[in-house]
Amino acid sequence: MTVECKLIDYTNPTEAKHLTQLLNEYAQDPMGGGKPLSDEVVDNLAVSLSKRNDAYTVIAYIDEKPAGLANCFESFSTFKCQPLMNIHDIIVSSQFRGQGICKQLLVEVEKLAQQKNCCKLTLEVLEGNTIAQKAYLKFGFAGYELDPEMGKALFWEKSLN
Repeated sequence: MTVECKLIDYTNPTEAKHLTQLLNEYAQDPMGGGKPLSDEVVDNLAVSLSKRNDAYTVIAYIDEKPAGLANCFESFSTFKCQPLMNIHDIIVSSQFRGQGICKQLLVEVEKLAQQKNCCKLTLEVLEGNTIAQKAYLKFGFAGYELDPEMGKALFWEKSLN
């Protein structure tokens, strides 16, 4: 088994297909909402990401088959006055789970973040996704807090469409 992790080229049709294929698998999983991506997203995601200078996707291939991905976006920490890297999506395809792919993706994202002089990596994880939580804790992630008396940060959203 040969594993290769690489930053994809959003303009490469094969890599763009692998991006939407893996993300669609994630979207259909209960941890991703349980619904497939819309045709509009499938048709336009890679093109839209290619227009951003803050978007990065690392894909893991096992024997040249897409096995997992991490979609990341560079942001900025005002408290550190440095960029940070947010892992927005991370998935390992069901047929490749339990083979250390998540860790390999995280290693590659961390290398990318270090190259960009980022001060930290961030991600969000569902409370019920204990398998992912264990992997992230093992990699060094922890709940975010400034003052223990104020508690850990919460991730909230307000949908605009």
